[in-house]
Amino acid sequence: MRFSKMHGIGNDYIYVNCFEEKLPADPHAVAVTVSDRRFGIGGDGLILIMPSDQADCRMRMFNADGSEGMMCGNGIRCVGKYAYEHGIVHSPTLSVETKSGIKHITLQIENGKAVSATVDMGKAILKPQEIPVLADGENFVKQPLTVEGQTYTVTCVSMGNPHCVVFTEQDPMQIDLAAVGPWFEHHPLFPERINTEFVKVLDAHTLSMRVWERGSGETLACGTGACAVAVAAVLNGYCQQGEEITVKLRGGDLHIIWKPDGTVRMTGTATHVFDGEIDLSQMEHEIYFVRSC
Repeated sequence: MRFSKMHGIGNDYIYVNCFEEKLPADPHAVAVTVSDRRFGIGGDGLILIMPSDQADCRMRMFNADGSEGMMCGNGIRCVGKYAYEHGIVHSPTLSVETKSGIKHITLQIENGKAVSATVDMGKAILKPQEIPVLADGENFVKQPLTVEGQTYTVTCVSMGNPHCVVFTEQDPMQIDLAAVGPWFEHHPLFPERINTEFVKVLDAHTLSMRVWERGSGETLACGTGACAVAVAAVLNGYCQQGEEITVKLRGGDLHIIWKPDGTVRMTGTATHVFDGEIDLSQMEHEIYFVRSC
């Protein structure tokens, strides 16, 4: 199986062009195998670039544990880059079908290569039942949540994926995320599990964020998470709607605007790392790299 390794500010996935390739096994199992950073290719998951009868192409993304996600903000920028550079599309504007709807991308091209992308991420979802959060009301903003005996004030937003945002005075890099992240992810309030962001407000236009993703653990970046954090910052009075917010993650920066019409726009880089080929015929045993280029 031929693949490309790509990342959006450190959020790395294995990409397979399903216009040309056919997976030899169930994609959930393939995702677990190829994501392994010691015995596989290594990544936060698997993304399939597929034909679509509704958009220029279709994206399916699988987390490192094999679970299928609805969307990936960093991943979709790389899908746009791949589609343009491999001739699936011939325009720097394209549409991508995802499980959370069709997303529209505008690529920034330099010397024939897509170096970054702006994505219309659609409208932020605030109703608890649609996130989903097991709570009533029109939103879940500044609400207390007790996790392993400690009470946090949280705001929940869905950007196709569900997010729980915790604003803190503490440097997010000092939080024991490996300990607390799983407790948030599997909290009974969240029937489909949750992605959790710990955020420090640096100023009215800048946020520092660290993320625990359901199904993958800590990642260097999360695009839908950065969008959810920007929305939550506005809802909590830290930032202004309609103004650009820079979200600083471990892997780099994303630039987010929650527009007055309710839609969210995200801009960030997309980076190709390498192409290769992997033999998955013995995927239940060892993984053999056939070629790397």
